[in-house]
Amino acid sequence: MAKRKRLVPVPQADLAAPEQKSALPPLGAPIARVAQDTAREAAFEELRSALTDARAEGRLIQKLPLDAVTVDHLLRDRLGLDEEALTPLMESLRARGQQVPIEVTALGEGRFGLISGWRRMAALRRLHEETGEARFATVLAILRQPENAGDAYLAMVEENEIRLGLSHYERARIVLRAVEAGVFPTTKAALQKLFAHGSRARRSKIGSFLSVVAALDGALRFPTDLGERLGLALAGQLAADPDLAPRLRAALGAATPDSAEAERLVLSSMLTPARPASADIAATGAGNTGGDTGPAAAGPARAARADPQGQDRPRAAREEPAPGVVLDVSGGYLKPVLTLSGPKVDQAFKARLIAWLQGQGQA
Repeated sequence: MAKRKRLVPVPQADLAAPEQKSALPPLGAPIARVAQDTAREAAFEELRSALTDARAEGRLIQKLPLDAVTVDHLLRDRLGLDEEALTPLMESLRARGQQVPIEVTALGEGRFGLISGWRRMAALRRLHEETGEARFATVLAILRQPENAGDAYLAMVEENEIRLGLSHYERARIVLRAVEAGVFPTTKAALQKLFAHGSRARRSKIGSFLSVVAALDGALRFPTDLGERLGLALAGQLAADPDLAPRLRAALGAATPDSAEAERLVLSSMLTPARPASADIAATGAGNTGGDTGPAAAGPARAARADPQGQDRPRAAREEPAPGVVLDVSGGYLKPVLTLSGPKVDQAFKARLIAWLQGQGQA
């Protein structure tokens, strides 16, 4: 019979715990840890400050929900959407996404007011309504902080002038509306601020359209199609006839034109027919009418004679500054008499001249 092997207890000293390795690296010196933490905090603060400055200065593009942008924050300069221009914009957004951000200003509580980009907002809204796609539910935007309302209106006008020019009617209308809203004290101040980079001639034409907008806004069905020539003619006759505005509105209301061309015909029919007497626009209001008699018929030669101030003055001179327009100059050197005549000098020419002269006070 085999003997059983006796189990002998192992001494406790031989049961030493196995060596365990820590998963954490050995702690460095306290001063090194403090330096590392300080450097990380400084780098984070620098990044946060850079992002804050970029956002405030308009260098950071943000993605905003469409519903967070108030499109009527400013009085809009555009009177409506041009479907022919909106369609290619929508197709571009559909194919390539939004390439140019809009401009907004913060209103607080997660709301933003639109400064520029009204057409892009309209196109994105329509695309979202048609497709329901999430990519059309947001808009890329740059945050602006204009110093005052005038700067905000200037940004809106300049953006539209560069991307898709406004009509003279729309330009004049935003001038009047901005003055009515108290953004500018006078139309002259509004013209000089909103169209500071435009030529003096452009500001003069816009100033001439102010009376047209004041007389016909709301009565015109196709205001953006009102041409420059007809608009200036209307401005001239509105200045000469205070009772013309109600007659124009009544005629438009009775005719209810269904096209821009029909509306222009109604307006043209209300203008006073041109009269052949070119002396109507002479600087003196009478005298030489551009015939072959009188001092102006002396031609371009100047007969010098001493005036009471001892200066030479032209006795008479004639030139043609534009085809069909003859300018006769007579009288003294300091106070010349100017007379315009020729086949192109008609009632429409007179209206444009009057509108231009009136616009000199607005420029």
